[in-house]
Amino acid sequence: MSTNNLFSPFNLKTLNLKNRIVMAPMTRSFSPNGVPTDDVAAYYQKRAEGEVGLILSEGTVIDRPSSSNDANVPHFYGETSLNGWKKVIDGVHAAGGKMGPQIWHMGIMDNHHSGWVPPVPFEGPSGLNRPDFRNGVAMTEKDIEDTILAFGKAAADAKRLGFDTIEIHGAHGYLIDQFFRAETNLREDIYGGKTLPERNRFAIEVIKEIRKQVGNDFAVIMRFSQFKPSDYNYKLAKNPQELEAWLTPLVDAGVDIIHASQRRFWEPEFEDSDLNFAGWAKKVTGAPTITVGSVGLSGDFFGAFAGESSEPTSLEELNRRFDRGDFDLVAVGRPLLSDPNWVAKIKAGKTDQLKGFSKEALGALVLE
Repeated sequence: MSTNNLFSPFNLKTLNLKNRIVMAPMTRSFSPNGVPTDDVAAYYQKRAEGEVGLILSEGTVIDRPSSSNDANVPHFYGETSLNGWKKVIDGVHAAGGKMGPQIWHMGIMDNHHSGWVPPVPFEGPSGLNRPDFRNGVAMTEKDIEDTILAFGKAAADAKRLGFDTIEIHGAHGYLIDQFFRAETNLREDIYGGKTLPERNRFAIEVIKEIRKQVGNDFAVIMRFSQFKPSDYNYKLAKNPQELEAWLTPLVDAGVDIIHASQRRFWEPEFEDSDLNFAGWAKKVTGAPTITVGSVGLSGDFFGAFAGESSEPTSLEELNRRFDRGDFDLVAVGRPLLSDPNWVAKIKAGKTDQLKGFSKEALGALVLE
């Protein structure tokens, strides 16, 4: 099995990557009071040394009082936290890597198991995290305006600190996704609507503000998902036409690369085609896409949280789809949590040295 094509360069605006392999964003609660530590910097630098093409950080929250439900999730605001992120990007660049932060607002959330809560109630389009689960307040138009500006400020800070790109988190049931979803966006103002394109407005304004802050030449990635953590079978877009109506306006607003999150990359998105989510997103928008979902492992991410272990698996199907042109980049998560040298081993053909994944890796910053 040849993976040579995965090790071809990729260039778009500020992104000049040596290969097509991306470290997927994976939230690690190792930043006390929102401040990335030296251990966090070392963790990312090790992945850059291991030849990852592009590192996308764990979710890092914007400057809103209830943007996070976890005291140890990193912030992307405030002098102390941003100084921590400066150490991260300088270490990654010193190792020859490229990196972007994933900027995030969680929206309406369940309370964290630790008992920690933010100083003000969670905020979202309608106070709902999922149907019939209310655990916060509906945002006023002023709240929305301030949140849009906070996304823009985080992107501007990322560029100022020297990051190569940014990723907007618009997936997995968090704030932007809560605006997309009819069951969590019951608004009757300009940020609501009966159709998905109408409910795009908040995301479009976030993208436009970010583009205003970083300029036209800075690469902007956005992550989307059909599934929700409370409903793995959910689909915002039920067919290719709805997918095009949803994603194309977001690309037009300034998204350069679509990160199409799904649980298993080999599963078809719609009937009558084996194209996955990333394949369809590229087909209907023309934009480059990142595929993700259980790459290189036997089990999916959510099984890992339930304590399930996974074993290394073949990349043959991934290569087939990549070579066909379905997507441009491949995001890898858990293999890189367990093994910072996963990419280098794949490149060298040392597949017999690949590690499996166990839940213990979720609770540690593995450095070797």
